[in-house]
Amino acid sequence: MKISILLPYKENFSPTYAGAVSLFVKDTVKLSVYKKYITVFGNTNLKNIFKLSYKNIELNKNLIQSGSKLYVSEFLKFENKLPSDLIEIHNRPNYFHLIFNEINNQKIVLYFHNDPLTMTGSKSVADRKKLLSNTTKIIFNSHWSRKRFLQGIEGVHLNSEKITVIYQSISPAKVKLNKKKKWITFVGKLNHAKGYDLFGKAVLKILKKYKNWKAVVIGDEPRSKLIFKHKRLNVMGFTNHNKVLEIFKKTSIAVACSRWNEPLGRSSLEASSRGCATIISNRGGLPETITHGIILKKLSVFSVYNAIKDLIDNEKKRNELQGLSIKNFYHTNKLSSKKMDDYRKNILQAKLIRKKSINNSAKSLRILHVTNFNERHDGRLFFNTGRRINNGFIRLGHSVLEFSDRDIIRHYKSFRDHSGSKALNRKLINTVYNYKPDLLIFGHADLVKPETIAYLKDNYKDLKVAQWFLDPLIKNGPDYEKNKSRILDKIKFTDTNFLTTSPDVLDFLPKNKPCLFIPNPSDPSFEVLNNYENNQCSMDVFFALSHGVHRGILKRGKHDERADFVNKLIEKTPNVKFDLYGINNIQPIWADSYFKSIANAKMGINLSRGNPIKYYSSDRITQFVGNGLLTFIHDKTHYNNFFSDDEIIFYNNVSNLSEKIQKFSKDDYLRKKIAKKGKEKYMKFFNSTIVADYIIKNTFECSYKKNNYLWENIKN
Repeated sequence: MKISILLPYKENFSPTYAGAVSLFVKDTVKLSVYKKYITVFGNTNLKNIFKLSYKNIELNKNLIQSGSKLYVSEFLKFENKLPSDLIEIHNRPNYFHLIFNEINNQKIVLYFHNDPLTMTGSKSVADRKKLLSNTTKIIFNSHWSRKRFLQGIEGVHLNSEKITVIYQSISPAKVKLNKKKKWITFVGKLNHAKGYDLFGKAVLKILKKYKNWKAVVIGDEPRSKLIFKHKRLNVMGFTNHNKVLEIFKKTSIAVACSRWNEPLGRSSLEASSRGCATIISNRGGLPETITHGIILKKLSVFSVYNAIKDLIDNEKKRNELQGLSIKNFYHTNKLSSKKMDDYRKNILQAKLIRKKSINNSAKSLRILHVTNFNERHDGRLFFNTGRRINNGFIRLGHSVLEFSDRDIIRHYKSFRDHSGSKALNRKLINTVYNYKPDLLIFGHADLVKPETIAYLKDNYKDLKVAQWFLDPLIKNGPDYEKNKSRILDKIKFTDTNFLTTSPDVLDFLPKNKPCLFIPNPSDPSFEVLNNYENNQCSMDVFFALSHGVHRGILKRGKHDERADFVNKLIEKTPNVKFDLYGINNIQPIWADSYFKSIANAKMGINLSRGNPIKYYSSDRITQFVGNGLLTFIHDKTHYNNFFSDDEIIFYNNVSNLSEKIQKFSKDDYLRKKIAKKGKEKYMKFFNSTIVADYIIKNTFECSYKKNNYLWENIKN
């Protein structure tokens, strides 16, 4: 086995002058189980090299070819002599383009340490699609960098298994918080981009006001003329990395007030690891570097000054942030190295393990399930409600045939059949004839004509027909009249109807037809996360809007009142990290990308369209609660009939929600406890097998005990 790591040209793989790339490679390779198989390739004039297997690529000056191209050419000579099983390229997407056509069969991995949209080889959408198509894995140092890479990319690429995030890291250290000195520390280049001018002006005011505090500045910038002087301001210049860490151990307050969008921000990460009360700007990936700290909403001399002043004046708050930084720090070398090894193992050994659990029942039915399975979207909605109900039927031992109505009409529409509806209805009749189902169940199958269902009921007397519906049914709400008619169009021919809104608040339903409530079903094959066990969640609150299943991208001119609500919430909720999609010009996410983002969040907001109505919720609730996120839902949904305050958190307005989010963002123990209880209850009582069983029992008029189903035990 042979693994080659290719560093950027002129990257100093040396303790003398190491950058973020070199430190990450050194730290993770040192702990890797594949260490003896790894060779690091680089180019540096420094003699003091990190003590790992390292090959320095020495170059002769060439006026025709660029240094980078010559560097890659020389690397390829080594590869041609002894090919690697895996090549890891760090922070140079253009190297991939140079290498790809010159090697055979090697697997290539690319790790981004900087903003992909600023780098040669990944600036254009075409470049990034090529990387996605041809690399084996693309790793980012932050979720912000990952989002940047995916800008302008639509379709299958958004859900690529190749994309992951592995954070920059550092070894934890024992820090005696009671030994902290009254130091305010800034580490970074002394320029405008890093906000050194803001820090310098702010800290001079601080030093003038607080005579017993000192400031420490580490870094240099020959091109910048930003100079600040004070007898208690120590400008140390570039300093050895270990020395920097020792200074952070003694520092009480650290400041990283970058103007530019930091892809991650190593100085704030290191400060947090050494128990500093850290102040950061809300730029790029900086918020992902800390678990607790002060995140500046606006960046100015005034805001930096006030943040430092607040921590000096409020010793209790300062000590609390220092303690939480140490207690909850997880960006460790050990964890990052393990994640790097995990992907290496999967690539090199190609082992995928999937667990399946299927429960069988004695009675087997043939079920024809007509709904939108979105086959044309390459599995983007593999976790939709139709799939969940299918899984429940199958676990009960039934045979299920999927009939994806919207895929069919798009395939069969023609000049004579513009919508494809004629072909759809003809195909449904023929399928029933061939399959002979016991149950025909519809989910939002709007182009199936009532007369088609009437024909089938007339010709197959034993055929049971049901429908389920999960879109909002709120008067004066989104698509109310349309959604109402979609239900009523088929209800004359159905035996049972199942809604995710409580039927007792819907006055349009006929009294002679069974209309029953079902919860959004969870599924053990989809809700596989236990975020209450995950100590590495870097974001506090997750929320996403879809903007339509079919387009899957931001719709121009579309306004959703939920975006206004969330933006108000953010304004009222300081120092909480929100991971948002589908609003504020951030593209929606789908499929596995959606679940990966959920996996990185501690809490989720279950915010549905329109005013709250009894029992209605989007299927977002099962994705949040079912994956172990602490979930917030409006109390007017009446979900407190099902769940207590120690299982799901209820709110009544944006201010109330803000207060509760801030409370639980500071109390990990309570958050995890409630999230765990919420998941356990939801997965036990609202799972797809129970929901499917409820549909079967009521459609076939089977006798059962009422207490079999939690939602039937509620006294309205």
